[in-house]
Amino acid sequence: MATTGCVFQRTLTRTTPGPNKASSSSPAICRQSVFVVELQRYSRDQGSSIYFPQAVLNGEDLYDITLTDRDCRLRVTLDPGLNRLVERHILRSGVTLLNATFTPTMTAQLPACPMTSGESRYTLVSVEVKGCASDDDDDEEDGVRRSDVDWDSLPWFGSSEVAGRSLSDDTCLSSLVPLRANRIVFLPLWNNVDYSGEAWRETLPTQEEDEDEEEDVRCPTVMVSELREAFLSGHRAVTRRAVQHQLIIRIINKSHLMYYGRTDRNCECPYKAVLEVCDRTGSVCVVLWNSVCVSWYCRVKPGDIISLSRYRVKQHYQAEHNDIEISVNSRNPAARIAVLPESSVAPEYLPPAPTYSFYSSKELLDRPHGVLCDVIGLLIFSGRPERIRSKDGRGAELLEYRWLQLEDSSSDQPIMVKLFSTSQPETHCKLHPLSVVVCTRLKLIKVSDQTNGCFYLTNTTYTQVYCTGLGHHSEMSYRKLRPVQQFLQWLRSLDEAQVLSRALIGGFFIYPPPPVSLETYMKDRRGEPGFLQGADFQREVERLCYRERRTFCIQATIAMVTYCHRGEEDRCLLWMDRASLSPSSSSSSPRLSKSSSSPHLSVSSFSSSSVLNLPSTPRSPQPSLSSPSSSSSSPTSPFSAVSQLTPRLLQGRGGQKLNRRIILFEASMEFLKNTDEDDDNDDEDDSSFVTAPSVPAFPPVAMETLKMHYDHDHREEQAAAVALGGRATTAGRFVSEDYYTLRLKALSDGVLFDATFLPQSSSSSPSPPLLPHSNTWISILSHGAFSSHTPPPSPGDLIGMAAQLTNQRLVCILEVCYLGGASTEVVLSRAFLLTN
Repeated sequence: MATTGCVFQRTLTRTTPGPNKASSSSPAICRQSVFVVELQRYSRDQGSSIYFPQAVLNGEDLYDITLTDRDCRLRVTLDPGLNRLVERHILRSGVTLLNATFTPTMTAQLPACPMTSGESRYTLVSVEVKGCASDDDDDEEDGVRRSDVDWDSLPWFGSSEVAGRSLSDDTCLSSLVPLRANRIVFLPLWNNVDYSGEAWRETLPTQEEDEDEEEDVRCPTVMVSELREAFLSGHRAVTRRAVQHQLIIRIINKSHLMYYGRTDRNCECPYKAVLEVCDRTGSVCVVLWNSVCVSWYCRVKPGDIISLSRYRVKQHYQAEHNDIEISVNSRNPAARIAVLPESSVAPEYLPPAPTYSFYSSKELLDRPHGVLCDVIGLLIFSGRPERIRSKDGRGAELLEYRWLQLEDSSSDQPIMVKLFSTSQPETHCKLHPLSVVVCTRLKLIKVSDQTNGCFYLTNTTYTQVYCTGLGHHSEMSYRKLRPVQQFLQWLRSLDEAQVLSRALIGGFFIYPPPPVSLETYMKDRRGEPGFLQGADFQREVERLCYRERRTFCIQATIAMVTYCHRGEEDRCLLWMDRASLSPSSSSSSPRLSKSSSSPHLSVSSFSSSSVLNLPSTPRSPQPSLSSPSSSSSSPTSPFSAVSQLTPRLLQGRGGQKLNRRIILFEASMEFLKNTDEDDDNDDEDDSSFVTAPSVPAFPPVAMETLKMHYDHDHREEQAAAVALGGRATTAGRFVSEDYYTLRLKALSDGVLFDATFLPQSSSSSPSPPLLPHSNTWISILSHGAFSSHTPPPSPGDLIGMAAQLTNQRLVCILEVCYLGGASTEVVLSRAFLLTN
């Protein structure tokens, strides 16, 4: 049982309901601070609504949250009304909670699992989240760093049978199931494609093997072609019953996991995955259903040979012509699967090896749109993970993706990959620059209206990614192919120091580059929503979830331009359109203002954007904040005007000297492992800064917006910082810490908002070089960058030319990404002059 000093024991004992009874007690409020250990997401089912009779269940997700008071752990469910705190990455692992309010739940309705007897009787219905603006001050309390505490060693509150047992115990691990839905596994926090939890990696129970399976040499008892012929001819032994005959097949392609959980259906493990397999007589799709995915998905890979029996043959529902698929389930009957070494299969029945279609960057230029291909390259740029809405008609699911830039020896054109989740979370975490990356089954996307041959590759259902550092390459048959060997020969000839100087990670990135003319841009946007009013823009941004990326179009004028160096925002160059910002011209216009908190939720979080009641002259006193009243009830409005609470950022530190040959040498050596089968084979210019007597408040650039030089010694810290749920870091030098901020005034309703502009980043961007232009403000805005053919204007000259923008009506293209907590990134990617 919990110790007598346990905060949960003192707070919750009086509200504990008896068996099959609901407590009539008032909600229990915990006045002492508690900490969030873990958040776990799952989709609700038909019975979930009975746990929340007063809640409005708008979304499909529920969250179980593990809390601790340092004496014990408590596992409760988050009231659906607080889901937005998780979706905005405000309530997250590691934060401190104050005034947590719990309500009891009827115990008779709980799922029957060993760890729900006590701690799961409660729902967290309201809370104050401490430390949303900065985590740096909250990692230590009472002289103890929370990151140093082993939470897993603490007992569970209310569960005497498991009190004191470690969470690492296999029995406890397997019993952690969702509390308010009939599910057996959790979803990842940020996408539905990856897997989550130890159940996917647990050792399979030993199965009794048939006598014929214990023989040294395996032979199939049926072939793929025989199954197909029997099913299509209506043979009852195949069409009506489970097939007991053994197939011996090789996996050619493996799909990502597909989650099909629905709120109106009950299914314990609503997953499926598709394997394209073959033997010597033909190929077929094998569909893994439900808990078979949990047992086998992580244990098989393309190239493996498996034996399969006790399955059903069905009509292939996606085939263009009559074809079959093999359905594999855990019951009715329970399928039997085994991974076989090649040496155990009779040579005459050995399935053919997978085939690959590797294309170099030069060859991709001549390939048609939509072609499937495989690529190998040296990773030069690894973008930050972001999320976009799916285009499945509902738009409810958020898809996680990141940009990769690969190089090979064939041309100066890089291979750009828009890589979505592939159900390989461990691999995606290791996509560091200077890794050798192989991506299979990608689709080529040729960009229209691009004169520079712009293209990129993106996922198909069967895309898989392999990289150095995890031992992938030594296990895959592609390492023997000629294109791969040619790439490795080029890799060994590289100057590692030169490659390392170009390697980048994270930061804002847009690809393909938007058009440089308004006509072309509007043509490409055909069918997309039109121009937004300023107030509508505010509401859309407030709806964004964590790391969700969207593009918006707004007609506006530019009221102010500032040039700053990160960390020195009190010293900047400034231009203002005084007429546009004078009280007479803007007093009647709506302003984006600080949002009020909801009655049951107090969240200390503030936005990176601020809209101030600006003075009409730069020498006026410090401006005051906008009115705190707001129609929005969101506690974390992206336009909350409290930018002074943004923490001071540390200067990035340079990387240490490396043995410049080690990284690429180790990457190439991985292809040579397992050789038993291969016997044959910038200085600061202080004078450019002018200190203004009174600088209008504006949001400092977020660290997540700036690209970092890759630092091999701190690669894990850098990767963790840019990952979803990561914390901004200075583990590496930023490519550029200079940025411009443009204050835009919407033509429709006069709403003011700030956008970051990064014209100087084009010199280090992976994007293709832009067309030459005159480096005037209008041409810089329409190209999104300085001209690559002439020296860029100095910041002082550019601010001096800003008067060109007075009264100029522009179509502004804004890239918005909500970075979580206090930070919303608004970047101006293009601005086109609006003509009559």
